[in-house]
Amino acid sequence: MAEVVVEVFLKPGVADPEGDATFKALRLLGFGGVTGVNSAKLFRLRLSESDTAKATAEAEEMCRKLLANPVIHDYRITVRP
Repeated sequence: MAEVVVEVFLKPGVADPEGDATFKALRLLGFGGVTGVNSAKLFRLRLSESDTAKATAEAEEMCRKLLANPVIHDYRITVRP
């Protein structure tokens, strides 16, 4: 069994209204050291597959088919046995 963590985030140059709103709110709350905020999604998947390479390939397919939009998203996959 493997735990797979998939982080989905916007590509550079794609508008991030959620990140912008959070940035403004943090600044209004007095967190002046914040210089930027980017939003992302995190998916924690538990797969019956124990082979790391196969689990990664399965997660890649999930990203291509559902979890990420290749036009606006990049993603990072981490497999933990």
